[in-house]
Amino acid sequence: MNESKTELQALIGPQESIRLLGELQRGASRRDILAMLMAGGMQATLAGSMGVLAATAHAQTPRRGGRIRVAAATAGVSDTLDPAKLSNQTDYSRSTMFYNGLTSLDGSLTPQPALAEEFVTKDAVDWVFKLRKGVRFHDGKPLAPADVVFSLMRHKDPATASKAKTLADQIEEVKATGPDEVTVRLKAPNADLPVILGTFHFQIVKDGTTDFNAGIGTGPFKLKEFKPGVRSIAVRNEGYWKTGRPYLDEIEFIGIGDESARINALLSGELDLVAFINPRSVPRIDQSPGHAVFETQAGQYTDLVIRRDAGPGVNPEFVLAMKYLQDREQMKRTVALGHAVLANDQPIDPTNRFYFAGLPQRAFDPDKARFHLQRANLGSAPIPVVVSPAAQYSVELALVLQQSAQKAGLNLEVKRMPADGYWSNHWMKTPVGFGAVNPRPSADTLFTQFFKSDATWNESGWKNEKFDQLLLAARAETELAKRKRMYADMQVLVHEQGGIGIPLFLANIDGHSKKLKGLSPIPLGGLMGYSFAEHVWLEA
Repeated sequence: MNESKTELQALIGPQESIRLLGELQRGASRRDILAMLMAGGMQATLAGSMGVLAATAHAQTPRRGGRIRVAAATAGVSDTLDPAKLSNQTDYSRSTMFYNGLTSLDGSLTPQPALAEEFVTKDAVDWVFKLRKGVRFHDGKPLAPADVVFSLMRHKDPATASKAKTLADQIEEVKATGPDEVTVRLKAPNADLPVILGTFHFQIVKDGTTDFNAGIGTGPFKLKEFKPGVRSIAVRNEGYWKTGRPYLDEIEFIGIGDESARINALLSGELDLVAFINPRSVPRIDQSPGHAVFETQAGQYTDLVIRRDAGPGVNPEFVLAMKYLQDREQMKRTVALGHAVLANDQPIDPTNRFYFAGLPQRAFDPDKARFHLQRANLGSAPIPVVVSPAAQYSVELALVLQQSAQKAGLNLEVKRMPADGYWSNHWMKTPVGFGAVNPRPSADTLFTQFFKSDATWNESGWKNEKFDQLLLAARAETELAKRKRMYADMQVLVHEQGGIGIPLFLANIDGHSKKLKGLSPIPLGGLMGYSFAEHVWLEA
């Protein structure tokens, strides 16, 4: 197996090989892998050989049966099984046990068929979804177009209080257009609709559902018990539409806020899988012969935010100087302890299918920083930099930046604020500070929420008409190659002109018993992008 895996990586690269193996792990057939390779432009003969090699590299037979206990990092009375109201990793993980979406996102966040076996569009405005036949809800009701219409349209109703209402507002109409067909009409073109519908909030529920505490969906597990803030127990759905899935008999899922308590419970054998491990705790797990860490590299980042409309950031020379003062290698080594990849002052990370690898990496260069500072002519007064534990690693990153700035003759004054109230009182309200952004499902979502000129969360207040035009054009473009070029241009603009510095993309780290198999990364977050339930099994 190792030889096949190495050969596969040598032929198509480590990132693509991880994606293919992950798809096999999640149930893709050899035919599915062949289609993926050919869609990427590979010739049929070579793609066929690669498909065989990928399947051989993955040749490990899952075992059915067994029970596991899993802990996320949050729990509270607000825990919910209503897809529209999911708000944290605990909610997301539970929802994927009981529900499915029309699509699902793979290891490169590319949408794949789920409850919709096919989705097509000609103009990115009208989307036709062909529903998979033979799918039943946990209570035996067959999946029907009315369930999809209800599930999507309820997000638009203010009374629902959906966390995804902003995304759903672009939907003009959802209607049944056949016995197994639904058509979604948008107000404006969006080639990313299948990506949006593959996210947690848009999972499909029964038409007319008002009480979600029974967790009745089409997912791999049925609900046995749910006590918000305490635990849930899920048992195998024997009638699941994916043949042979899930593998486990039962999952008990809890939330433990204290990281030390989670790790202690894992190492003592009380838990089989725990989420959100600090890099400084990794050695404890590695030293246990029966345990291991599972790392998901994704688009999570903590960023230096320099307001372009106030303070020293009004001068673009200061912004450039601060970007050159980021010693990314030292930050990766001493702050993230190696559990990160270098970023390049733009938000699209290397796991994203629209990542622009051709953008030259900005290096740490105190001399260039000094040059730009001299041109900025800001004087010798110290520059306050606001940080808080609320923005992960911001305190540590700022201290490294402070030391680097001294080499360029710049005095940065690190001002630490408490976590409580940081996001409402300081984030985006100070000339120089830090933010933190969790992984997003698409490049469009990231750019729209954080960089569009009129975005509520435009952290640095950067406004660029060309960027805004590209963003809208890319959203409407259905030809993948053209979209990639547009997103590449946007990454260059943010890198060169934007008011943020992104030094690292941070990894999500989980801990698990070595008896637990089947984990593969999905860069929406830890725990396989919160969808571990149907994929994992216990070794005999």
